[in-house]
Amino acid sequence: MAGDSRHPERAAVTALADGFLAGLREWLTIPSIGTDPAHHADVGRSASWLAAALRADGWPQVEVWDAGPALPAVYACWPSADPDAPTVLVYGHHDVQPVDPLELWQHPPFSPVLVGEELFGRGASDDKGQVAMHLLAVRAHLAATGQAAPSVTLKLFVEGEEESGSPHIRRLLDDHRTDLACDLVVFTDTPLHERDAPTVCTGQRGVVGAEVTFTGGSSDVHSGRAGGGVPNPVTALARLVGALHDDNGRVQLPGFYDGVLEPSEQERADWASLPFDETAWLAHNAGGAQVASGEAGWSTLERVWVRPTAEVNGIVGGYTGPGLKTIVPSRASVKLSFRLVPGQRPEVVIDQLRSFVLAHTPAGVHAEVEVRGEGVPPYAADVTHPANTALREAFEAAFDQPVRFSRTGGSGPAALLHAWLGVPVVYLGATLPDDRIHAPNERVVVPLLLKGAEAAAVLWRILPERLVR
Repeated sequence: MAGDSRHPERAAVTALADGFLAGLREWLTIPSIGTDPAHHADVGRSASWLAAALRADGWPQVEVWDAGPALPAVYACWPSADPDAPTVLVYGHHDVQPVDPLELWQHPPFSPVLVGEELFGRGASDDKGQVAMHLLAVRAHLAATGQAAPSVTLKLFVEGEEESGSPHIRRLLDDHRTDLACDLVVFTDTPLHERDAPTVCTGQRGVVGAEVTFTGGSSDVHSGRAGGGVPNPVTALARLVGALHDDNGRVQLPGFYDGVLEPSEQERADWASLPFDETAWLAHNAGGAQVASGEAGWSTLERVWVRPTAEVNGIVGGYTGPGLKTIVPSRASVKLSFRLVPGQRPEVVIDQLRSFVLAHTPAGVHAEVEVRGEGVPPYAADVTHPANTALREAFEAAFDQPVRFSRTGGSGPAALLHAWLGVPVVYLGATLPDDRIHAPNERVVVPLLLKGAEAAAVLWRILPERLVR
């Protein structure tokens, strides 16, 4: 198949695969944990590695944006020879998650190991593997077309803070608006549905988090001498948490579902036709949960892709040591996160949470709501947009089968890119939901990255015919 003239991009990817894998393994040795200040210098080393790789590939403009306050980001531009060609910005990130608990890793997280077709290492899937996939795609595109420059003007924006919620991406977008100007954003940080059921992602949920603290008296008191006569913040907080959902799994914040946009009929039909083994999903993607649950009236895939949620991430209050300590605690707190869907905004949901907390705070208890960052808005692409049509065609050419649409329940800055740059965002990812990103033993299936590179190379060739500037 590698020599088949009907698949020039495939032949090029195959010829370049060994060098691609060697480079990726080298990049994965850099522990660019952006959430840990002790590794911020490593984030800088990771950015320098990527910049050097881009220059070696022939990108004529490569910059490391390290002036702060954001951790170092990498920008590159390769103009098309055609001045009328569309400009496409590829977004990804090179920072990675912490590796704790280290003892659960089968291989050292920053000493990547290839086992069969699977490459193990932190960042292999999220997101260094997918960024490297795009570098390979450009090399393959040029080799397949025989051109000295890509068919579209390509720009690359790889940030170093995505795993921290991209706290400074707005500043980067403002400071470099001219550099980042484009006609389309290709977002590369999403999975396929399954290895044997490749899909084009069309959206991500947003997220916002907060911590609610209930305080009663100034100190814990004896439960015999004062119990029954004063408010118990732990009990009050437990009631608040219990009131978050009704019996049908719907979130009870006032106005929470106002304006929520439902997916298109085409998307729901695609999702219903996708293979889905709920038992296997529970075992491999849901941490071994015993049953699927959630909002009534929606399938499991729809619940995790396109329905908003409220989750308790942790709750603390009173004595938690060994044995008993008979007290009425003075303080309790709960950490909450909300996954948002199109039609919702982080700041509005926080206002709804404040109203909900106020309504569930009993007399004698002081409530405090502390918001964690600005939150990430949700985003959904137009499935009928010519760029999505071209992307689907490119995937079908690479995977040799029909490709359907999917979503992902995770979050990313797609909505911010759309809002700041004023152009559509589409998704090109080639990893799997069970790659164990953010967990021990992260891996990526190398043949899928090669297929993703082939799809991207095809996309750069056909996009000028489909996308009018």
